[in-house]
Amino acid sequence: MNLNPHRPWITPVVIGAFFLSAITGVLMFFHFDSGLNKTAHEWLSWAMVMGVALHVLLNMPAFKRYFKQTPGRVIMGLFAVVLALSFIPAGGSGGNDPGFAPPVRALAKAPITVLAQVAGTSTEDMKAKLQAAGLTVTSDQQSVADLVGSDLKAQIGTMTQVLAQPRS
Repeated sequence: MNLNPHRPWITPVVIGAFFLSAITGVLMFFHFDSGLNKTAHEWLSWAMVMGVALHVLLNMPAFKRYFKQTPGRVIMGLFAVVLALSFIPAGGSGGNDPGFAPPVRALAKAPITVLAQVAGTSTEDMKAKLQAAGLTVTSDQQSVADLVGSDLKAQIGTMTQVLAQPRS
């Protein structure tokens, strides 16, 4: 496969995708991401994967040399070990939860009566909203966690739906 005619655009794709991935990754790390940063990071990183693959194919002889040199093998080996270690669960259950998870989980465990109070509405209104969300409420003492389980995303989705203020 002759990639030389594509040389003028392969490396710029890698450079542009690297900057996008690096900047959005740093923003996400420090919880400064907004808008479509996370989506752009996740989806447009594929441009970097494809660009790097084409760049490697274009420069295969130089790429192969790194596997013959001790420093190259050691560095790539260290990254391979870090990658393998990244699959080990850390911090028990919920160890990878975002910083806002503890208060959300606490609110999700609160009885419907407390959730209604937080929302500034009646218990009956809150029960009606939960039932409208497709949940079966049998007691005022149930919580969102009782109704949807321990999945943080499900808890957030349900509470977002029932705590949403009507638009004026």
